[in-house]
Amino acid sequence: MISRFIKSFSYAFQGLCYTFKTQGNFKFHSFAAFMAVGLGFYFKVNSLEWIVIILCIGLVLFAELVNTAIETLVDLASPQIHPLAKIAKDVAAASVLVLAIVATVIACFVFIPYIF
Repeated sequence: MISRFIKSFSYAFQGLCYTFKTQGNFKFHSFAAFMAVGLGFYFKVNSLEWIVIILCIGLVLFAELVNTAIETLVDLASPQIHPLAKIAKDVAAASVLVLAIVATVIACFVFIPYIF
């Protein structure tokens, strides 16, 4: 039981590494997360602001991981170009875009008062 539990973490870590190595947008969002955390420490944001920052980071990275999984599954299921496969991939990517925009707006609400 314990070894299965540990193995599941190993598989999850492999998925995280795969996504980081192969997906430019995941690297970009990871860099943005690193910068947000750096700004949080620099400006000494309060506990509630930390919760919001960490939640936004987690949600955007989660969305990127799910987007990668969806794109990979679509490629497996439909190796040939198909209009429905394109729609599935585009909508998955759009979900990340929407969440990233929301996270950016939230970051502005958190950090702009400290800047000005």
